[in-house]
Amino acid sequence: METVSENRCFGGVQGVYKHRSTATGTDMTFALFLPAEAQDGPVPLLWFLSGLTCTHENAMVKAGAQAWAAEQGIAIVFPDTSPRGDDVPNDEAYDLGQGAGFYIDATQEPWSQHFKMWTYTAEELPALLGETFALDMTRQSITGHSMGGHGALTLAMALPGRFKSVSAFAPICNPTNSEWGRKQFTAYWGDEASWGPHDATLLMQGDGFDGPILIDTGTDDQFSDKLGTDAFAHAMAAKRQEGQIRLQKGYDHSYFFISTFMEDHVAFHAEALYA
Repeated sequence: METVSENRCFGGVQGVYKHRSTATGTDMTFALFLPAEAQDGPVPLLWFLSGLTCTHENAMVKAGAQAWAAEQGIAIVFPDTSPRGDDVPNDEAYDLGQGAGFYIDATQEPWSQHFKMWTYTAEELPALLGETFALDMTRQSITGHSMGGHGALTLAMALPGRFKSVSAFAPICNPTNSEWGRKQFTAYWGDEASWGPHDATLLMQGDGFDGPILIDTGTDDQFSDKLGTDAFAHAMAAKRQEGQIRLQKGYDHSYFFISTFMEDHVAFHAEALYA
């Protein structure tokens, strides 16, 4: 593993690291914030999964998460959103290909060789983090934005017992009924009969999540027609799921929205991680 950079940050260290991924067959880059407490022993870990077009860097720089994580003694990892490289297939559209991995494993050409983001996020990167850094992998929580909110919700529900809590900012909640989902699932998986259970609304209608959920979505979100918030809210209510969906008046889909409510989300996860 290569250390790209390490910077002092709120008493801890904000690092960026690169490694060769067996899941994607490419070099992958991730960012990790370690609070000061990591110098004395393993600390809990919060995942932040980013959205379409993002890399590891967007949330690391724009979300304002490190200050609140340092206050709570929590590490935060910011993975990339897809494999990258000259030999990795791409598409001219911003919502397919590089920067749009959707946290699933593709089975269709030309995507199937490299686009294994479920395996990377659920298996390979957690193993690497646990082996390399002072992290308590028995205490993990997860959050994400937009496509990353989709990833956070689906990982949390599909991996019972892995995460103590899950939250999301403007998540794609019902991708099988959305332009942000049907297009990508068709490309990566082919015919709809081959689609996997990577839809938060469908997973909520199944076993749901064995912990608390917090979702924030802006009432002025310019992509609200693609998110499926109502479908997920109905599924949560029917399941009697512990959690909150908050509609934040006047906020849009941007990192200004995320940074405004990041303190709430970190505190929400800290309560579950230290319970």
